[in-house]
Amino acid sequence: MKDKIRDLIISGTYSIPKLLLSNYKELKINESELILLIYLLNEKNLEFNPAKISSDLNIELTSVMTSIDNLTKNNIISLSIIKENGIRKDVINLDNLYDKLLYLVINEDNKEKETDIYSTFETEFGRTLAPMEYEIISSWIDTGYSKELIVAALKEAVYNGVFKLNYIDKILFEWNKKGIKNPTDIEKNKVEFKNKKEEKKELYDYNWLEDE
Repeated sequence: MKDKIRDLIISGTYSIPKLLLSNYKELKINESELILLIYLLNEKNLEFNPAKISSDLNIELTSVMTSIDNLTKNNIISLSIIKENGIRKDVINLDNLYDKLLYLVINEDNKEKETDIYSTFETEFGRTLAPMEYEIISSWIDTGYSKELIVAALKEAVYNGVFKLNYIDKILFEWNKKGIKNPTDIEKNKVEFKNKKEEKKELYDYNWLEDE
């Protein structure tokens, strides 16, 4: 089947989405199903016609039917009934596939953002991160800390002249205890702390003997 995919690419007959080609295994699609999807994505007429698909792709009908069945069970494609000129037709619906491809695009974007976090750390530290440091930062992301909060904790540490991840980890831990989720929460907390400190100072500066 890989030879078949190679032939499709070389022939130039079909436009093959790079996103699908590089991520089909994540969608739990085998090579036969990938070929079928490439075919369907290039077809204007998606009327359910396994015999035509078999003929166009030079693939056995039983293989085509198995691929259609598997893709349907895995919610990659679906079969719908439409009316055209008063005639009911079975068609192949690709909406589920498009939704999954959209998810892959979003996921790739998130991966790029995560990679950017590591670059930010290396820029602020002025050196390349050690493998263990990559794992620690990755664990923060997996825990649910947002990118902006992690970067804010990094900036806080650098401002205090500390370039250690365990220090940043403590900052994130303390922020989490206080319910701080983003930079806006950080500034709000700082203002509240400053106000409390000023109130306390005014209390001690107050001359109780003259208050008569």
